[in-house]
Amino acid sequence: MVTGGWITQADRARWQQRAAAELAAILAAHPELPVIAWTVTASGGALAGQVLAPAAGRRGVLAEWRRALGLDEAGETASRAGTPVHLSARGVRGGVAVSVTATVFDDAGSSR
Repeated sequence: MVTGGWITQADRARWQQRAAAELAAILAAHPELPVIAWTVTASGGALAGQVLAPAAGRRGVLAEWRRALGLDEAGETASRAGTPVHLSARGVRGGVAVSVTATVFDDAGSSR
């Protein structure tokens, strides 16, 4: 049985440092892109971006980031009018898993 005890704190710290360095490289290379919220994950050293732009522009902001970062894997949950749609794009850059997500609403009147 593998319990994961072989992963050390030093491993996790190194992964986070690599992810933080990749984020710095991404931001330096794309200063023209809209600002989004970024998280360096605790255990795997991945990057998670979240689009927090005004609701009407979230889909477009995610598309800009997806193109700029060359994220191949994209997803969208099915929804019905008025319910949130969760968008995502994923890929790997510099050996670091990167994802960008956004929540949009089918109901154009929603301000979330």
